[in-house]
Amino acid sequence: MNAPVCPAPEHRGLALTVYLALSRTPHGLLDLAGPFCAALLCRGGLPPVSVVILGIVTVFAGYTAVYALNDIVDYRSDKLQLEGSGEDERVNYLDAAFIRHPLARGCLSLPGAVVWFVCWAVVAFAGAYALNPVCAVLLIVGCLLETAYCLLLTVTHLRALINGVVKSLGPLAAAYAVVPEPSPWFLAGLCAWVFAWEIGGQNIPADWHDARRDAIFGARTVPVVLGGRRASRLAVVMLGISLIVSAPLLALSPLAVSAPLVLAAVLGGAWLMLPPAVSLAASLDDAQAASLFNRASAYPALVLAMLVLHLLTR
Repeated sequence: MNAPVCPAPEHRGLALTVYLALSRTPHGLLDLAGPFCAALLCRGGLPPVSVVILGIVTVFAGYTAVYALNDIVDYRSDKLQLEGSGEDERVNYLDAAFIRHPLARGCLSLPGAVVWFVCWAVVAFAGAYALNPVCAVLLIVGCLLETAYCLLLTVTHLRALINGVVKSLGPLAAAYAVVPEPSPWFLAGLCAWVFAWEIGGQNIPADWHDARRDAIFGARTVPVVLGGRRASRLAVVMLGISLIVSAPLLALSPLAVSAPLVLAAVLGGAWLMLPPAVSLAASLDDAQAASLFNRASAYPALVLAMLVLHLLTR
């Protein structure tokens, strides 16, 4: 077996880079758009400046903590896979923008990773509780579900459902941060929108490249269990559902997004995600999986841009 090595990135000497890699910060920054969208849609406009500032800090801390938790819980399995199958050869992959699995590669110590997680988790919990105690509860639930998701790696591919729920909790908490009692119908639509996008645009393409390695080590992921053809078709279906749900969610929300901007958000999302998804289903090419993941990661930011434009022009 080959011992995993820590690559020497161009930014060598910046210890912070390793910790940012642990938390997949480039991806996490794009993820911030989801809760921001939820807050604007649920409130119907901008919340007070104090809530905006506290919300930004809290959401960043929450995503930083949860992504770090994923690598901490997966530490042993990631290390075994790296030792058994060598380097990850994928390129142009957002989650590997710095270093993929820096903990398993020995780029930082397990105690150091745990301290990093705990510090950000404390910041996230304090901010969430200040915004609304419900948000703090959702943060704890998210951490517990993320742990369960990781521990079910070799048990069932249905753990992907947990992944979709976890990703939905951030926007859900953002809704409660700006409105004490959001509409149940709005929350249901919000969760369905994020859940379908996460499964089709994040979970399936993220696991795609690891399918051969996962199969060898007994991991149960959607691409491994369903096979490439069915998994890629499922991704197309889930992304289609997400785009369809987004239209009434934006139009009927308290923000009441104008019809032209709703159409722009739907068509823009379709342009971002459907071409690589359809190409993946047709070719089963790893490069298309990476393209789908990267482009789908930008989808919440595109929707956020439409919401901001609506606020500026209404």
